[in-house]
Amino acid sequence: MHAIVITKFGGPEVLEFVRRVTPPVRDDEVLVAVKAAGVNRPDVFQRKGNYPAPPGVVADIPGLEVAGMVVALGKRVTRWSVGDRVCALVGGGGYATHVAVHQDICLPVPVGLSYAQAAILPENIYTVWDNVFRRGRLSAADGILVHGGSGGIGSTTIQLAKAFGARVFTTSSTPEKCKYCTELGADRTVNYKESDFYAVLQHERIDVILDSLAGDYFEKNIDLLAPDGRLVYINATQGAKVPLNIFKVMQKRLLITGSTLRARDTGFKAELTESIFTHIWPFLGQKFRPQVFKEIPLEDAAEAHRLMESGNFFGKIVLVV
Repeated sequence: MHAIVITKFGGPEVLEFVRRVTPPVRDDEVLVAVKAAGVNRPDVFQRKGNYPAPPGVVADIPGLEVAGMVVALGKRVTRWSVGDRVCALVGGGGYATHVAVHQDICLPVPVGLSYAQAAILPENIYTVWDNVFRRGRLSAADGILVHGGSGGIGSTTIQLAKAFGARVFTTSSTPEKCKYCTELGADRTVNYKESDFYAVLQHERIDVILDSLAGDYFEKNIDLLAPDGRLVYINATQGAKVPLNIFKVMQKRLLITGSTLRARDTGFKAELTESIFTHIWPFLGQKFRPQVFKEIPLEDAAEAHRLMESGNFFGKIVLVV
C-alpha cells in the first residue's frame, strides 16, 4: 500500500508519501481500501510530537477516520461483506490506501453521500455524541454554547444540536465564519475578536458549553452557565491549568466533565458505534450534512496540514485517494 508517514516531529514538510506493507487482518477485522480520510487537529498534534499513538496502533501514520470499500474479511467477521462501503473510526493509520479496522467500529456509508463526505463523519460525530449528548446530557429544552463553531467539531455540534431541538450559540473569529455558523443553524454567533462573548451572551440561558480552549475562557464559561449547567472539555489548547472557584460550582450545581477518544478500548468504541448508528445515522443527509471544505490528494497531505494550521477553512478538510 501507500501511506503518509511522519518521518520526524516537525512542520508539514516532515510528512512523506511512501510504500508500506499492507496491514494484516485479524480475525475480527475488515481490510478497507481507503477512498478518503478526514484531517483533524490531533493529526497535527501527532505530527509535532504532542499526541502519541496509543499502544498497539501504528505510530507514524496519522489519520483517525476513513471511508472506503471492504476488500478482505477476518475469519470471525459477520457484519460486513467484501464490496461494502463503510466509514470508520481508527486509532491511527488513516492516511493510507489500506487500513484494518475492527468490524464493530465500522458504519455503512449513508445513501447519497460520497466517500469524502463519509470520511469526515466518524471523529467528529463520535466526539460530539459522547461528550455533548451523553456526558453533557443536551436536550431539546437546553441552550448550548459551542466555542469555535466553524470547524469540524463546531459544525457537527451546531447541526446535531439543532436536529435535537436545542438553542445554539457559537463563537468564531471572523464575520465570514460567524455567517457560516448562522447558515448551519446557530441562533446567535459572536465574533470573539470584536466582542467579549461573556458580555454578549450573559443574559442568554446556557445549559451546556463545549470548549476545546480552556485558559482564559474557563472562568467566563463558569459564569455563563445556568444552574445545573454542564461544562464539557475536549481539549485545552489555551492552557490546561485554570483557576476554579469551587463555591460557584457548588452554588450553581455545575458539572465539569470531558474526555478523550483515541485511547478508549474497542468495547467502548463498539458500544458508541451502535448508539450513533441508532440515534444519529437517521439524520444524515437530511437534518445533517457533512461539511467538506476541500478535497486534497493523499500524497499532498502536507498541503492539508498547512491549510489546517492556517485556520482559513470551514468544516473539514479531506484527503482523497
